[in-house]
Amino acid sequence: MFLHVDDRLMLRFGLLFLLWIGSSRQQEEDIPHNEVKNWALKFGVDLWEFGKQVTKMSEIQRKYHEVEANVIKRDGLVLVREMAMEVKNTMDFKMNAVMRLVESAEQAAVSAPRDGNVSPKYYASHRLNSFVSDDKGSAQDVLLAANRHFDHLAVNVSLSAVLLPHGVKDNERDVASGIQWSEYLDLLFVNNYECDPTLSWQYYGATTGFLRRFPAISWPPMEGAFGSLKSSHRVVRDVYDFRMSSWFVGAANSPKDLAILIDSAAYTSDRNRRLTIATTKVILDTLGPNDYVNVYRYGENAEEIVQCFKDSLVQASPENIHEMKVALSVIKHEDTATNISAALSTAFEILHKYNRTSQGSQCNQAIMLITSDTDGPPTEVIKRYNWPHMPVRLFTYLIGGDKSPDLQNTACTNKGFYARITNADDIHNKVFEYVKVLARPMILYQHDHPLHWSPAYVGGKSSRYGRENRGQLMTSVTAPILDRRNYTVKTANLLGIVGTDVPVEEIQKLVPPYKLGVNGYSFIVDNNGRVLYHPDLRLLPGNTEYDETLKPSYISVDLSEVELAEYDGPSAPPNNSLLLDLRRDMIDQKEGETDFTIKIHYDDMKRVTIRRHNYFYKPIEGTPFSLGLALPEGYGMFELRAEQEIKFAIVNVTEYFKGGNWKVHPDWVYCEYNSASDKYFSSPEERVMHFLARTRRPGWKWMSLRPRSPSSHHKQASKPDRDSYYCDKKLVQSLVLDALVTDGFDKRETQRMHKEENENPIAILMALLHSQGKGRFGVTRSFIATRSGLLRWHEHQQTDGNTEEPPFAEKHASAMDSSWYKRAVDQHSIEPDSFVFSVPFDAGKYAHFRKPNN
Repeated sequence: MFLHVDDRLMLRFGLLFLLWIGSSRQQEEDIPHNEVKNWALKFGVDLWEFGKQVTKMSEIQRKYHEVEANVIKRDGLVLVREMAMEVKNTMDFKMNAVMRLVESAEQAAVSAPRDGNVSPKYYASHRLNSFVSDDKGSAQDVLLAANRHFDHLAVNVSLSAVLLPHGVKDNERDVASGIQWSEYLDLLFVNNYECDPTLSWQYYGATTGFLRRFPAISWPPMEGAFGSLKSSHRVVRDVYDFRMSSWFVGAANSPKDLAILIDSAAYTSDRNRRLTIATTKVILDTLGPNDYVNVYRYGENAEEIVQCFKDSLVQASPENIHEMKVALSVIKHEDTATNISAALSTAFEILHKYNRTSQGSQCNQAIMLITSDTDGPPTEVIKRYNWPHMPVRLFTYLIGGDKSPDLQNTACTNKGFYARITNADDIHNKVFEYVKVLARPMILYQHDHPLHWSPAYVGGKSSRYGRENRGQLMTSVTAPILDRRNYTVKTANLLGIVGTDVPVEEIQKLVPPYKLGVNGYSFIVDNNGRVLYHPDLRLLPGNTEYDETLKPSYISVDLSEVELAEYDGPSAPPNNSLLLDLRRDMIDQKEGETDFTIKIHYDDMKRVTIRRHNYFYKPIEGTPFSLGLALPEGYGMFELRAEQEIKFAIVNVTEYFKGGNWKVHPDWVYCEYNSASDKYFSSPEERVMHFLARTRRPGWKWMSLRPRSPSSHHKQASKPDRDSYYCDKKLVQSLVLDALVTDGFDKRETQRMHKEENENPIAILMALLHSQGKGRFGVTRSFIATRSGLLRWHEHQQTDGNTEEPPFAEKHASAMDSSWYKRAVDQHSIEPDSFVFSVPFDAGKYAHFRKPNN
């Protein structure tokens, strides 16, 4: 229960009190300590008693006792196991969909003619509604309809469309052949979506450069709003070359250690310098957090371009990659002779060191030699370190100059690739060749297809109420498509990558906040310690680059950056080491629990406190992720169990939700139809009322268990009904009970008094005190928020509507996430009989002082 007191009145009281004391001191009057103490005590008691009365605290507590609400202890390990199982179930749906695409794509490629039509029929996003074909084809229109599930864009969910990045031509034979046979994926795209309506974008990215994406959209996309379509006002840009992104390279290659050697002689001319820097940056762009890398400049000797990375390979995190890119621009040409032997020795030594000591990726290793010298490196060094087993592949990039048979021979004899780069347009395609080469061992020797989960990125549009125009966190799960065709000569071709995007919001739904209680939260960490989501992972509203080019900007935030350990003193175990132990266990996919003290912030980091948390964690089997729960020590280990059975209720429970002064948490899932349903609700409250009304109908079923994923992708999941739904029975019935207990909170006390037939003296006295209290303390609003996400409020004063602040209900609909709710619960654990008073940080601007007239 809460009340909102006029901030100006509280501010004036404090100023007058201080001024009065100040003037008294000037007059050297001695104020007895007990008198000041009595003033404070009386003011506090009056405010406490008035607060209890205006919030109806005692009445609501009595009602909860009458419904026999129970407080039970939480078992954190049981809770995290149940939630991890739900997350695994949903992720299994996505992975099974991808594996079905893998099998279908490889079969379609085997069955396709070797020499495809150089003018294949297909739908091109940039010319949608103009059917691209040869001269014998005819134009066909594609119906696009607004779809909330697919970023609120206009799509066609019965077919896919092809996107061509800059420089990719559909009349090239390999491109045309791939476009032609990949059309057969449409049937499976549709089937996957029908079996799992939560499935997001599905796609096939070919090594030849085209992207087939389901459902079909125009390019640039058309935005949809309530069935109407409008062209986007974005700048028309080409789709980015996806072959350098994490979702593609991570699925195409196993993790790798790279040593990049840059010949300082390549900086002799501005042109070669630009090409060298650009080539190195593109190589760095292909790396992800599973890879390890360092960049060396060599002249007379070899040294790291980032001195902090000396004698090491560093994880290819966005932060480390950024440091290397910055350092590239400060490399200077040296007039001394270059010592390629010393550079190669340095590279081989660091790679061998990491292999021997089980550091780094423990998988592929390669040296990338970037030089303008056409002479090949001496073979003695290479033979000494790399022959006969050749554990390190050697790739050579000649910047400018004439062809170099020596560099080509060096690369080919060491399982690498040679490329000559003469202009900027060549760089992406030439660098991409190394990705295809590193994929060969997987194609030749591995029957299973490894699944890759990308880091989190901001992309698309949120599906949550009130956030439709904001970006959302996404991850992608992808797998390689291998060439299974029979050739005269044994080959190892990577055809492309299939995958699907997974909105993180869909994962968060499976870890309901109400089960964690106030100040409890969940988070997911990947196998590198990076968070997939966390309440302190603060994001920008959107990602323009993704909207305009589909290029994801991957987020790299470590668990240790969002969980801030507090120092408890020399006698206590160091919390920071406990945090790092938690991080290591989650990376190693262990189950366990721990506890330590952390710093907590409120109100955009304007208020800070400390709290001890109990942590419970569990790996999500079959994925690189682990789920963690943080529950406050003490009250966080208990929950209130109180529900109102509504299926057989005599009373129509919708009667508890009369009027407009109530809200439910907009992000919580009370009940919802599946994503393919046409049913739309303008607010969370409308959706709740719809399903509460449905519970009164014959044949109502709760449907509190989400669909189960088949044990294998070979087994087809049953297709849900278009209007199938999910309802959280426990949450809905808790909401109804809270509504029952708080029913009447928004009614005026005076109105209730007039309805009393026998007004007794006590009631009259309380009404008088209530009236005097409102005038004395300037109460404008009282409100109550409950553990089920219900918010009710009562306006004691009419607002003029001229304030620039958003309406109270709009600002605090997510009441349980608000600082006043969280601070009140923390305070209650210290002193139960107390209110928390919060003065807004900008309260001073409302205080006006006038000079009195003489």
